[in-house]
Amino acid sequence: MITEVDAPHAEPAPSKQASRQGEPRRNRSSASRKSSRDFDNGESRAELYPVEFDVRRVDPAATKVVRRLTQSGFEAYLVGGCVRDLLIGRQPKDFDVATSARPDDVRRLFRNSRIIGRRFRLVHVLYAGGRVVETATFRRSPPTREGKPGEDLLIRNDNAFGEAHEDALRRDFTINGLFYDIERKQVIDWVGGMPDIERRTVNTIGNPVVRFLEDPVRILRAIKFSARCDLGITPEVYDAMVQCRGALSMAARPRLFEEVLRLARGGAAHRSIWLAWETGVLDVLLPELSAYLSDLEEGATRAWRLLRALDRATNEHGSAFDDIVLWTVLLYWPLQEVLAGSRDRVEAAFDFLDPIVDRLNVPRRIADALRRIAGIMPRLEAGRTGRFARTALYPHAMDVQRLLQAAEASI
Repeated sequence: MITEVDAPHAEPAPSKQASRQGEPRRNRSSASRKSSRDFDNGESRAELYPVEFDVRRVDPAATKVVRRLTQSGFEAYLVGGCVRDLLIGRQPKDFDVATSARPDDVRRLFRNSRIIGRRFRLVHVLYAGGRVVETATFRRSPPTREGKPGEDLLIRNDNAFGEAHEDALRRDFTINGLFYDIERKQVIDWVGGMPDIERRTVNTIGNPVVRFLEDPVRILRAIKFSARCDLGITPEVYDAMVQCRGALSMAARPRLFEEVLRLARGGAAHRSIWLAWETGVLDVLLPELSAYLSDLEEGATRAWRLLRALDRATNEHGSAFDDIVLWTVLLYWPLQEVLAGSRDRVEAAFDFLDPIVDRLNVPRRIADALRRIAGIMPRLEAGRTGRFARTALYPHAMDVQRLLQAAEASI
């Protein structure tokens, strides 16, 4: 058991319990007396849970999409993260729909839509205010195999249409595999997700080693959901994350870049980076940061304080900082340590960042901006902005400076 202080050896593990405020009305006895219903001519049986969400928390645009699809003779449900968030009392950022309708069918039903994607086509139904309801046809997974150390199980072909239960089973975690029937006000559970929602825990659908070897980025998603939603992680999933972390080096670099940003964006960067460091995932993705955090002296402590300041500011503002600011915050103190011990600061910065750029496909514009901000920060702290104040990077540098000041003020 770990308790919260600055040093990494005493960091908190994500709690398995969180506030129930804002959760949907659900008769506890009726939920425990769950019913079942046959789908797909009896080939698969789903557990049904009566749940009524507050209509003010459900995007009316998503409701319109579901109802028009069902009125046209198709199956359609709210799926994935929006159902999970509604159940645990969080307000979903996006609402997704899964349906038996093919993309061309959806496009014909909604003039305000567009088909996107090459490998697997999705439909974005567009509404006023920039709202987008992503609507996907049910898919099925390719056949799975037992995972063995060193075996390549990466999914490279995942674009076959399927049935609703197949779509649920192909998803990564049980909490993301729940479907919601708007008309019947029922959660449809093919994957055992509702018990994990009640336990507030992250669990994979199927063997966690196989699921992580199929798509190693799922390891980062497990960290993200645990940190953002204040969920525990089952021992089997945690052990599989540690065992399979090396497979992250096989994942597509642009996906790794984006998932690292998502760990920093959501107002839970502190816990996310802690979990990545504790499981050894950070050794694979950002060994430079991991090595720095492993130092139990003052340097590592101030890095954790900076991440907490980032989370506070993100939650207060209700929006994420620019990607340049996020990457600068993640790497600021390790880079400063390198620069402090070098005669040629420019060359030292390049030597430090170039492996990260290659490993995670970090755009050069972000890496160059990070170098400039880290290099100019001592002058900014001294109030000597000069011509830098007229550059496009100045607002980002000021954001970093304010976060550094907030971190120091929290001592």
